[in-house]
Amino acid sequence: MSGTTPGAEDATRPGEQLPRASGPLTGQEAPEPPRANVLMKEILRGSAVTTILAIVLAMIVGGILIALTDEDVEESSAYFFARPGDTLAAIWNAVYGGYEALVRGSIFNARADDFVGQIRPLTNSLGFAAPLIAAGLGVALAFRAGLFNIGARGQMLMGAIFAAFFTFNLDLPMWIHLPTTMLAGIVGGALWGGLVGLIKAVTGAHEVILTIMTNYIAFYLLLWMIRTPGLLQREGTNQPITAPTPASAQFPNLLGPAFPALDWGFLIVVAITVLVWWILERSSLGLRIRAVGENPHAALAAGINVKRIYVYAMLFAGGLAGMAAMNQIQGSVTTGFSGTIDAGIGFDAITVALLGRSRAWGTFAAGILFGVLKSGSFAMQAQGIPVDIVLVVQSLIVLFIAAPPLLRTIFFLPKSDAEKAAKARAKAAKRRPEDTRGKAVSA
Repeated sequence: MSGTTPGAEDATRPGEQLPRASGPLTGQEAPEPPRANVLMKEILRGSAVTTILAIVLAMIVGGILIALTDEDVEESSAYFFARPGDTLAAIWNAVYGGYEALVRGSIFNARADDFVGQIRPLTNSLGFAAPLIAAGLGVALAFRAGLFNIGARGQMLMGAIFAAFFTFNLDLPMWIHLPTTMLAGIVGGALWGGLVGLIKAVTGAHEVILTIMTNYIAFYLLLWMIRTPGLLQREGTNQPITAPTPASAQFPNLLGPAFPALDWGFLIVVAITVLVWWILERSSLGLRIRAVGENPHAALAAGINVKRIYVYAMLFAGGLAGMAAMNQIQGSVTTGFSGTIDAGIGFDAITVALLGRSRAWGTFAAGILFGVLKSGSFAMQAQGIPVDIVLVVQSLIVLFIAAPPLLRTIFFLPKSDAEKAAKARAKAAKRRPEDTRGKAVSA
C-alpha cells in the first residue's frame, strides 16, 4: 500500500485548481450574486410592487370590514360552533358580493342586456376620474417643488367663479365659447394658486397656512356671489345656485349619448397629463422645479431663482385645479352649481398625488383607481354595504403607501439599503453603552 491519500493525485492534476477561498477573513471579496437575484430584489423593492401590495392589503382589510358589518354574518356567527360552515359561507357571500358589485358598478356589468350597458360602468369611472386626475396633477406638481398644496379646493372654486362670472353670459359659437370658458376657469385657478406662491416668495409664509385660508376665502366668496342677485345667482330664484352652463360651453359626449358621463374633458385631461410629464421630466423648467423640491438651498447656490419657481409651481398647480373645476361645470354638473361644486375633489387630489408618488403618469393611474372606487361605491351601496367602507379602503391605501417598511414586513419583502443602514445604526447604538459598561468594569 502506498502512503498517498486517495484522491491526492486528482487534486494535483495539472490544469486544475482548488476553488479560491473568499470572505472577510481571507481579504478576498465575495463573489457577486447572480443578476437574476439582484433584479428580483430590485423589483420587489420597487414602488410599483409596493403600490400593488398596498391596494391588495387595503382590499383585504375592506373585505374584513364588509364581513363584520353584514347582517347574515352576524346572525350565523351566533351558532358558529354548531354550524361553522354557515358563518364561512355568509362571510364569502358578503365579501364576494361586495367586490363583485364594485367591479360591476365600475368596470364591467355582466348582468346588462347589451354591450353598451356592460361597458357603461367603465365610462362612468373614467368620467369620475377626469377631475381627480387634473386636480391631482396640480398637487403633484407642487409636491415636486417642495410645496404642500392643500388649496386645490379653493383653486377649483375660484376657477368656477371666473368661468361663470365672465363667460356664462356670452353669446358665442361653440368653437369659441367652450375653450373661452375652459380658459377662464384655468386662469381663475392659476391666479388663486399663484397668489399663494407670490405671498410665500415675498414673505416666507408657509403654503399650508396660506392654502387653508384661501380655501375659506374662495368658498365664502362663492357663497356670497350665488346668494346675490346680479352676480352669480340664477335669475328668477332666491336659491343659492348659478345659472346652467350654456349649451355652447359644455363638453360634447365622447362616445355619444349612451355614455353621458364620459366627455371630451377626459381627452383634455390625458393631453394635460402628457404636458405635465414633459414639463417635469424633460424641460429645463421641470429640472429647476425638481431641484428646488429636492433642496432649495442647493438650488439657490446653483443660481436658480427659488422664489420665482415657487410662483411658477403654484401658478401651474392652480391652473390644473381650475381645469378640474371645468370638468365639473362643463361636463358633470351643467344645470347650475353651488358651493359644493368641488365635491371633495380638492382634498381627494392630495390622496391621488400621494398614491401616484407625485409623478404625472402615476397620478393618472391613481386617479383612474379612485374613479373606479367612486363609481363602484354606488353599486356597493345598493348591496347594503356602507359607502364609508370605500373611503376606509382609500385611506388604507394611502396609509400603506406611506409606510413601505410595514408592507415589506407583512409580505416578507427584501429591505431597502436605507432600511438596512438604519437597522445597522440602531444595533451599533445599542452596543455602544454595553461596550462602555464593559470597559468601565474591566478598568
